[in-house]
Amino acid sequence: MSKYEGEDLETLSTIGRQGAQLDQLSGTELEECIQAARDAAREAGVDPATARRDLDGELVRPNASYAFELEGVEDGPQLTEIEDALESLDGVSARLVYPTRMAWVTAPASMPLPQLIKTIEGFGVTATVTDSTLQRRAHGRYWTEHPMPRRAKHHRKEEAAHLLARAQGFVQNKARAERRSGDVLFTARDLVTPARLWLAVLLTIPVLLLTYVPALGFPGWQWVAFALTTPVALWCASPFHRAMAGGVRRGLSALDGASSIAILASYLWSFATLLFTSAGRIGYESSGNWVPLDIGEGPELYLEVACTVTTLLLFGRHFSMRARSNLLDDLEARRPGPDSLYEVSHRSKGGTSEQMPATEIRRGDDVRVRAGQVVPVDGEVVGGSGSIGFELVNTHDSPQLKVGKRVMAGTVVREGDIKVRATRVGHTTLLTAVQRWLEDASRHQNAATMVSTRTAGMLIPAAYAIAVLDFGLWLLFTGNVNTAASTALAILIVVAPFSLAISPALAIKQGLDAAVRNGVLVRDGNALRVLSKVDTVVFNRVGTLVLPKMHVETVTADNGENSELVLRIAGVLSADSDHPASRAIVKAAREARDARSGDPRLPDWLEVTDDVITPDGEFGGRVTATWGSGENARTQTLEASLWRPTNLSQLKGKLSAAATTGGTPVVVRWDGKDRGVITLYDPAKEDAIEAVDTLESMGVETVMLSRDTYPVARRFADFLGISQVLAGIRSNEKPAAVRALHTQGATVAMVCDSSVLPVLRVADSGILYAGKDLYGTTAPNWNSLCDVVLIRNDVMAVPQLVEHARRVNRIAETNLRFAGTYNALAILLAAAGVLPPVGATLLMLGSSLLVEYGSRRASRFRV
Repeated sequence: MSKYEGEDLETLSTIGRQGAQLDQLSGTELEECIQAARDAAREAGVDPATARRDLDGELVRPNASYAFELEGVEDGPQLTEIEDALESLDGVSARLVYPTRMAWVTAPASMPLPQLIKTIEGFGVTATVTDSTLQRRAHGRYWTEHPMPRRAKHHRKEEAAHLLARAQGFVQNKARAERRSGDVLFTARDLVTPARLWLAVLLTIPVLLLTYVPALGFPGWQWVAFALTTPVALWCASPFHRAMAGGVRRGLSALDGASSIAILASYLWSFATLLFTSAGRIGYESSGNWVPLDIGEGPELYLEVACTVTTLLLFGRHFSMRARSNLLDDLEARRPGPDSLYEVSHRSKGGTSEQMPATEIRRGDDVRVRAGQVVPVDGEVVGGSGSIGFELVNTHDSPQLKVGKRVMAGTVVREGDIKVRATRVGHTTLLTAVQRWLEDASRHQNAATMVSTRTAGMLIPAAYAIAVLDFGLWLLFTGNVNTAASTALAILIVVAPFSLAISPALAIKQGLDAAVRNGVLVRDGNALRVLSKVDTVVFNRVGTLVLPKMHVETVTADNGENSELVLRIAGVLSADSDHPASRAIVKAAREARDARSGDPRLPDWLEVTDDVITPDGEFGGRVTATWGSGENARTQTLEASLWRPTNLSQLKGKLSAAATTGGTPVVVRWDGKDRGVITLYDPAKEDAIEAVDTLESMGVETVMLSRDTYPVARRFADFLGISQVLAGIRSNEKPAAVRALHTQGATVAMVCDSSVLPVLRVADSGILYAGKDLYGTTAPNWNSLCDVVLIRNDVMAVPQLVEHARRVNRIAETNLRFAGTYNALAILLAAAGVLPPVGATLLMLGSSLLVEYGSRRASRFRV
């Protein structure tokens, strides 16, 4: 046996080829090449003469990479300042991602890590080095201090085992990073705590009573009210003040900036009034009037305004955030933790059982799941029975669990005791695939929300200008400073950029979550908007409208041919294909063979060699037929193929009639002549007729795309009630057929499975039935290939999705119109002096709550 392994032989071969090329150079040319390589290395920052090498002989790079988890980030723009500060350090490059609160930093290896952390924390943000970074640095220090020779073969085997574990879907002891909400609004939601809220409530109530009920007053009450207001206006309202200050520092307008200014202005106005007017004297009494037009000219305090605005804002922001459902958090809660133990049987070890955490289960293991436990893997029930509880992602399957039923990770067993054979574990499960899709959708939606937030933020400087102008005009024409101050405060308070910003964004987010909960993955809000405008839905017949179950309907042989031979040759050509049509033909051919008609013209054995499958889905190969056995055996070789006709001119006579009067036709040919036609029947899905009727009643035209001849396709379309048929279209011609619909002004949604993926690119909206390809090679390209992925297999998902998109967009548009109209009218009322500051607070909060309530209607997915 050679002393070289296969990979070593390949390496030697490569070196030999390179050496042969170098031998052809002269000495001077070789020196020039070497010097050029050294110069290029120095320009890249590596000096070959002085650079250190690692244990494998590779050059040690002069930089180190770090990953940080960030806490206390107020908003996205704050990260820009942190990036600039990091990159101002010599040799440092940084990339900070707001939705995930992660920082990726590359710095010179000689730079101390605490210096990077100190730079980040200088902005009030806590930076924690990730576990993977710490492990990488620890391993690096260990191997530097404990040098070992170049890795041997058994080390490569350990690496191969590690890669196998990753392929299985799990790498042991890798903790999942904490997921954050990704809220893109400016106010730091983590600071809107129950402690601040309830303290504000407790202190605001006595301030309101002392202000508006003069009978409760006592000597010095105004100073007591001021003392009670101080923690409310300064500490309880600090989240809004921080947001406002952050916006000023970045040249932006925080959504709650106007409210913050109103709180501070009313507090400071009252403080100055207490210090420099008669309002600070013992015995002062408030007028008790709160309407600006009724306020007298004596000194007035606005302590109740500061308290009320703060309390109501905290109340609205806190409970609105608690009321919003977060599907990502719900999905994460369904993921079994490392402490969850399951009884696992290893088939590879003779069926031995042991208790082990969910993170160590491998494909092929049998996992016992009892009532109340979460299924930790995707797999098939191989024992026991039971039922599942509420599913976060409803695939509309039966809740009953029995042998043969497929289950997904994250499913809770409500009752019973089952054994599941794991087919996918760890990060390869459907649960994780849905989480990744939803995280991508959230990032896309956060980017869109940031745009609407910036647009709504432009209302803040406009409110400042209007408030200042209003104060000056009221003071000029009435001379009453109290009325002028009240109307200006009311303008600052009543303006609601928050409701304007969330009016479309919240409805769309609720709509996206609702779709996912019903087994429909939508890419982002723009995909919903396009779907709401769709007026034509194109179904690719196979994979969408029919079940993946086919059976042979008829076998028609040409004159002088044997129908059984036609079927058996078709069966041997289809034997290696997993397509439903091939399985149906193979099954029928085996049944015909086992029936043994006794016809001596039929061969005893058929074998195919040199078989090929064309890109167009046609089968061909060299079929060897054998009659008899032993010395008396006789053989004959046939060049045979299976093909599907697309128009009536391709067949004649008896075969033409057979190909147009039955189901899907498959033509059997050998030795250059068409010998027979096999027609296949594939039943329509149970809800296909209802789905088509629903789409048509919604004003959406339905189109079926099929490779079958027009009579066959039209007959099937008439059965379902489909309006238009595009028949005789091969796979490579289908994108052009769909593109042609655009020339008629149609807004097209294409519905198909992975067999015709390129068609999705040419449609306005691409809808993919995922099936088993949810885990396949198409998964990383979903965002570029399609707008929607259907985990469900029913056809009714399509009209339900279109109706849901229309509802969500109607709600978003209604919210946006309401928010715009509200802000315009509210500012006019406040400027007119008929809206008191406290009433403006109620109106502003009410507008936000109405938008929240309206948006929550988008969370209902009608089924």
